[in-house]
Amino acid sequence: MKTLVIIPTYNESENIERIVPEILDKDQSIDVLIVDDNSPDGTGELADKMAEKNSKIFVIHREKKSGLGTAYKAGFRYAIENGYDYIFEMDADFSHDPKCIPSFLEAIKEADLVLGSRYISGVNVINWPMSRLLLSYYANVYTRLVTGLPVKDATGGFKCFRRKVLESVDLDKVKSEGYSFQIEVSLRAWKKGFKIKEIPIVFEDRREGRSKMSKKIVREAVWMVWKLRLLSILGRL
Repeated sequence: MKTLVIIPTYNESENIERIVPEILDKDQSIDVLIVDDNSPDGTGELADKMAEKNSKIFVIHREKKSGLGTAYKAGFRYAIENGYDYIFEMDADFSHDPKCIPSFLEAIKEADLVLGSRYISGVNVINWPMSRLLLSYYANVYTRLVTGLPVKDATGGFKCFRRKVLESVDLDKVKSEGYSFQIEVSLRAWKKGFKIKEIPIVFEDRREGRSKMSKKIVREAVWMVWKLRLLSILGRL
């Protein structure tokens, strides 16, 4: 089975050379696709150098910073076109531990979409300020109440899909970014009848670099869940 780990990057030069080898070390089936948004710090150039030395590393360069959602959609299309069986979403900053990858690959054998959950067995978050932790936790409660999506962590970005899920979801209709992108893709998959499984992970705030979180991303998530609920009621998901 062919596995692709998609890593969107923007100014991740402090992390990318360290995390990719750790990912590749976890399973021989894994390739890595770096989707770089023309990072000013040279992340894209570093990715190219890595790809030149290792045939399991691939790079997509985009002209400008265009958002997490469109980066993942570019990666999803690449995965479908190249026949990958399992497709991961994963951050570059070590907040998602590569050591968890084997657990995802085991869980996906009995599911269509596996979510790494910070909240399925208590609260497993390290180095977040209380304000951000509360925002994240209650955003997930809010999402469950509004959309009905039966998961504890709908906003997390550590995921593994079967290819058939991404082939079934109309990616052109997925317009959201950030938190709401994660919610929307999982909700669309669930509404199509795919089996979702959550597994516990420990989320550690980034080791290097700056967070990409913004008030705009939070605001989008607040109203997007209501839009998704309406689309669901109208049978348009």
